[in-house]
Order: sequence, then C-alpha cells, then structure tokens
Amino acid sequence: MLSQSEAVGGYFELELPDGNGQYYPEALKYQSARSAFYALLMHYKPKKVWMPYYICDSMLAPLDAAGILVSFYSMNADFSIKDAVELGDKDLLLYVNYFGLCSKIEDELLEKFDPEKLILDHSQAFFEQPKNCLATIYSPRKFFGVPDGGLLITSLDIKDPEHIDQDSIHRAKHLLLRLAGEPEDGYEAYQQAEESLKSLEPKRMSLLTERMLSSIDYEAVKVARENNFRALHAILAEKNYIDLEFNNVVGPMVYPYMPASSAKSLKSDLIKQRWFIATYWPECERRIDSECFESVLLSNLMALPIDQRYKMERFENDL
Repeated sequence: MLSQSEAVGGYFELELPDGNGQYYPEALKYQSARSAFYALLMHYKPKKVWMPYYICDSMLAPLDAAGILVSFYSMNADFSIKDAVELGDKDLLLYVNYFGLCSKIEDELLEKFDPEKLILDHSQAFFEQPKNCLATIYSPRKFFGVPDGGLLITSLDIKDPEHIDQDSIHRAKHLLLRLAGEPEDGYEAYQQAEESLKSLEPKRMSLLTERMLSSIDYEAVKVARENNFRALHAILAEKNYIDLEFNNVVGPMVYPYMPASSAKSLKSDLIKQRWFIATYWPECERRIDSECFESVLLSNLMALPIDQRYKMERFENDL
C-alpha cells in the first residue's frame, strides 16, 4: 500500500513549506510535555522529586499519577533555589528555565548537583539547547502554532511510545479560527484543546504536529523573539525590578516585567488594547506563603508577549 506521501492525485492537503526539519531531531516526541515527564518518571522510578513551588499543576499531575513523593523548594529573587536541597540515591530535582532566561542558574545547578539527578524543564525555553543532565523537556506549542506536542531529550534508554496520538485534528480548531478571524473567536476551542491534553498516557506526537514543526523557519522565529525582547527592554529596563539576566537572550518566551508598584493598572490598560497577557500560575497560590518571592510573582509579574508575530513598532506605540 502506498503511504500518504506517495499517493497521487485527489484533493489537496493544507500546504506547508518544507522547512529544515525538526529543531531537536534526537528528541523523543510525545503528545505533550506532561506525558513526556510521565514517561521519564515511569522509566526512572525515582523515590522523590524536588519541584519548585512556582510551577503549573499539569507538571505535578504525572508525579501524583506515578505515586512519587514530592518535596517543594522556594526561589530567591534571582530565581535561584533558596532552600537547602538534599538529593537521596533515588531522588531527582526539576528546575524550570523561567521565560528562557535562566541558563546561568542551570549551569550553577549542574555544578552543584549530580547532573544525572537533574531534569531541566525548558517548556519556556525552546531555543535553549539541552545540557548535560538526566533529561530536558520542551513544549513546542508554547512557542509555535501547533495543536500539541512535547519533546524529551534524555540519557536514559527510553523507547518511543507504541501508539501515535490521533486527536490532533480535533485540537487544531483554535489555530484555524485565529488564522481566519480574531483571537477571541478561537478561545473556547483553545480551552477545549488544552483540556484534551490532560491525559498522561504517553503517546507519540501526532503526524500533523510533527509535519507542522518540520515546516517552521526556526532561525527567523528565534531572531524575531530576540529583537522584540530587546525592543521591550529598551523601553522598560529602568522600571523593571525583576532580577534576571537580560543580556545574551536566546529566543525567549516572553518579556518578564515587574514594576515597582502594582502591575494591575498597566495590565488593565494593555488588555484594553488587546494585549493578551498570561498569568503564571494562579493555582500555585494555595501551596506558597504570602511573604515568599513566589507570591510577589503572582501579584506583580507581567509576562509581556514578544513572539514572532509582531514587529518592534507595536511595542513602541503601546508602551
């Protein structure tokens, strides 16, 4: 039987440029970052995993499903680990590269701990190359218009999932609605797509997502994000009180902005101008102390979009 790519004639498929292939061809491809994390846990079977308080619940669900103990750690204002972390023989530590700006802290952790006990979560740092550690996890859909997908790069001998995800077509509606209309048109479909990714059963990335990821001009995306980041930083640097490294950025996810006073009024003004600003992560409020740095982030952080869809002039006009 001829494969789909060998078929001749008939109706046309969605046309996509060939591109240069996958950005991380060596990665194991899953339907989501959380399912990639779950596959890693089920293979390694750690006794306990140290996790940051400041993380989404979706990355805690795999630990709960696998019956693995969790210890939480707090962060300092520079996003380094504040608490004393002691890793036992079967313990692991997961660190998030927040906003794609924490590479230096990752290097410090690799010096401090056994690299084979470190998991680096690059869900917000797609363009940061994997480091010499147990595993690096990526979430492409946070950077590109794809319906699903998660990548796992690891030194462990983990096999590809047996079954391929077949539901990506049903998760693509919001992508088409936004392309054909306004962002608000596809928001409900976007929420439904996110809800459908809660399943932790590791499945291989869908053929649709894999094909879409192969068509992207990654270098152009990376450069656009870096240029937009620098444009925002030129405007906001003197008013930004977040303590992160803003030089030598590598395709960052957002521009993290923290003003001296409450960000609520500025955020409200930008929303009126149809800036859709994500809030990370309100669900972690129930597990943090009101005096900690994570609480400050929940109240004051503004994650300003700087992605490849925009030109620098938009930021100069609105801010």
